Amino acid sequence: MSHGVAAAGGVLQRSSSSEDAQQGHEDDERKVRRREKNRVAAQRSRKKQTQKADKLHEEYECLEQENTSLKREIGKLTDEMKQLTEVLRDHEKICPLLHCSLNYGLMPRHDALSGPLPR
Repeated sequence: MSHGVAAAGGVLQRSSSSEDAQQGHEDDERKVRRREKNRVAAQRSRKKQTQKADKLHEEYECLEQENTSLKREIGKLTDEMKQLTEVLRDHEKICPLLHCSLNYGLMPRHDALSGPLPR
């Protein structure tokens, strides 16, 4: 039997090699449990990061589609505005209210290119 000596309050204590072996085994088990717990936590963390990245990528794709759709709508509205501006100019050429000498000074003339039509 080997004897381990530890001082505790001035009293000598003996420990047997089987106690040392048991203590070492418990330490090893704690290390194994700690490593396993850490491994599982790391896996959870990596999975969470991956899910977050996937979610951000999906959000990015949706925003890109929305942006493309809005740009298309802007193009259509711009074309419609140009067409309506032409119609208004053509109408102004023949509109009797704009050419009437009595109303000419009373009605404000709106230039379609200077801004939106008054409501």
